[in-house]
Amino acid sequence: MDLQHLANLREKEDHVEFKEAKRNYPFAGGQHSDPKDRRHCVLGYITALANEKGGRLVLGMSDKLPHLVVGTDFAQGNIGNLEDEIYKRLHIRVHCEEVFDENGLRVLVINIPSRPVGKALRFEGVPLMRVGESLRVMDDQEYFSILQEQDPDFSARICKGLTISDLSEEAIYRMRELIHIKRGNDNILNLPIEQVLIDLELLTSEGLNYAALILLGKPEIIRKYLPQNNVVIEYRVSENQIRYSAKQEFCEPIFSGIDKIWQYINQDAINPRLHVDSYPQIISVASYSEETIREAILNAIQHRSFQMGGDILIKISPESFEITNSGGFPFGVNLGNILTVNSSPRSRRLAEVIEKAGLIERSGQGVDIMFSNCILEGRNIPTYEASDDFQVNLRIESKLVNLHLRNFFQEIIQSRLPKEQLNIFDLMTIYSILKKDGSGIFERSLNRLMQENIIYKHPTLGYQMGNIFFEHHPKVKKGLVDADTMRRLYYLLENGPKSMGIFLEEWKGELTIKQIRNKIEKLVGTILLQAGRGRGTTYTLVKEG
Repeated sequence: MDLQHLANLREKEDHVEFKEAKRNYPFAGGQHSDPKDRRHCVLGYITALANEKGGRLVLGMSDKLPHLVVGTDFAQGNIGNLEDEIYKRLHIRVHCEEVFDENGLRVLVINIPSRPVGKALRFEGVPLMRVGESLRVMDDQEYFSILQEQDPDFSARICKGLTISDLSEEAIYRMRELIHIKRGNDNILNLPIEQVLIDLELLTSEGLNYAALILLGKPEIIRKYLPQNNVVIEYRVSENQIRYSAKQEFCEPIFSGIDKIWQYINQDAINPRLHVDSYPQIISVASYSEETIREAILNAIQHRSFQMGGDILIKISPESFEITNSGGFPFGVNLGNILTVNSSPRSRRLAEVIEKAGLIERSGQGVDIMFSNCILEGRNIPTYEASDDFQVNLRIESKLVNLHLRNFFQEIIQSRLPKEQLNIFDLMTIYSILKKDGSGIFERSLNRLMQENIIYKHPTLGYQMGNIFFEHHPKVKKGLVDADTMRRLYYLLENGPKSMGIFLEEWKGELTIKQIRNKIEKLVGTILLQAGRGRGTTYTLVKEG
């Protein structure tokens, strides 16, 4: 960085902010209590400059032209931690440079990228902008113009130069076939393609739109008009492996490409079978289910930002499936409300056709399906924790962590009519009770689950699973213990070894002391492990498997 060049820059025109910051310049508000004063700090100026679509914050130079070097001690010897802390707080990656003049005076230049498309960054809950020499709350007009950036439907835009001859016959055939199956409409198979495209709003008087290109375009035409429309799959033998073992790129129209992507993923090496003890049988299940993976991919395609570069990237291994798409969560969606908020895809026209063809049940339902499937299969729920304002990252783990829960749900599904099945909120509530995570419990589900005896409320320990759940426990199904005893032992011993006293208290008034001791001793070896002697004897549960 040339100090002479910096000295002649104008703050507003060149998107740069100069601060002397000789000593103890505040990083995040300092000791001030007034919000107006707190903004005048490093994070405040970074927020405002990012909202101006990027720029530089220069510390150690005067703010009057020409900008003279005065030197700064801000973050001296701590540049790496500074960049990390800025990312943690604002979710943008800055680049810091240290420059020294001929007298050894230090200047720190913080290079700031643009905010995400359609989102304004905030400092302490407030979107900031620079006005003259001050930092102010962004006015309504400016804020609304930013929000509008992501509102227009990119997929509805006309793709100039695209013609019907540029569309894949294979993809068109598959689209007709799927709509026919979904809608039961025989006409779709025989209508001229022009009429089909008009009916689906893929063709207007101005021409074909980008939705037509993404859904039906030939691979070479997609590369020509939308080169970022790729799905890249990297396979690793282990998720901890740094370099991929195999890589495959797909630049295909959705209607033919989604099947090809799944066929690639559904190879024995990439999607191995897991063996499950579903007494009295041992069954095998795939590491990743087709519906879950297809929903994850289609969800990423619908919600990705085509205005930002970057392919959809899938990293898959025997342990996990991760898919990343450009663009953060849609406006109003966050990690806390992802299951409850009604969101719309960025590419609405694209999503509407996908829905009409039955590739998805309805727009916005993909997250529900992925979470439901993982819970029903006995896996951990998907996580979006690695997402930020620039990308959405979805991680799905293959491991079956709760076979008891899986077997319970399988029998529930088989014994109930469709209208009687548990919904996503019921499933999340059960999952959260088992995980001891109150944040996933939905009040609307508690009454239903208690009425059906799936859960009950313990007077001191809160919500627990009921006897009906423990009837499906492997030990109970094998006749080694009854469901009520298994339930009590599960919760009594979940926090570690306990002495005989805990059992005497649990069955007090129901059984005599001798009966309780005999009951527990009979379970040693099959249900319980015993350690120690005499009064020091403790008991733990035998681990499944």
